Amino acid sequence: MLLALTGYEVALLCVAAVFVAFALISAAVIPRTHPDFPGRHLWVFVGICVALFVAQFGAVLADATFAGEEEAAATEGAPPETVAPPETTAPTETTAPTETTVPAPTETTETTEATETAPAPAGDPAAGKEVFLTVAQPSCSGCHTLADAGASGSIGPNLDQSKPSYEKVVDRVTNGLAVMPSFKDSLTAQQIQDVAAYVSSVAGG
Repeated sequence: MLLALTGYEVALLCVAAVFVAFALISAAVIPRTHPDFPGRHLWVFVGICVALFVAQFGAVLADATFAGEEEAAATEGAPPETVAPPETTAPTETTAPTETTVPAPTETTETTEATETAPAPAGDPAAGKEVFLTVAQPSCSGCHTLADAGASGSIGPNLDQSKPSYEKVVDRVTNGLAVMPSFKDSLTAQQIQDVAAYVSSVAGG
């Protein structure tokens, strides 16, 4: 499974491993021999913490950017659909009628063809806005930019620019992608439909 990881994902895992190892050593190992840790080296300790945090955050942003570019490239590279030429049929021979008959009058009834309409997306946009801002954890507004919600997150894609469809939002929230986690265990199916209806209706507005 590690062979399938991209370079950005490997870097993200390495930075995370260093961060966790540093935290465990600082909290459980060093204090046993140096009870006053960090003592007069407090600024060095703080500097290392800040550097690791910046490295972790940078790795997350790089991986998210790479995943978005990879998805856009896959979409642009899809071959166009080909339309088969219409089939031609040979003309049929017609024979002259040998006997003319007057058809009996029949009653005509007007028929109307039922037109199929695409079903409206299931979900309540008003309830979906609440899910977007507060219910989902981690909050959608912390990772995405969406003007209608006053959100300016930069970890995930800018929803006002990508304008995702209802179906795409349902898929991403349910299954996750790259750094975005799956919410199928923390949100109900109705909540996922609500947030999809909200985002797809206001993105780009």
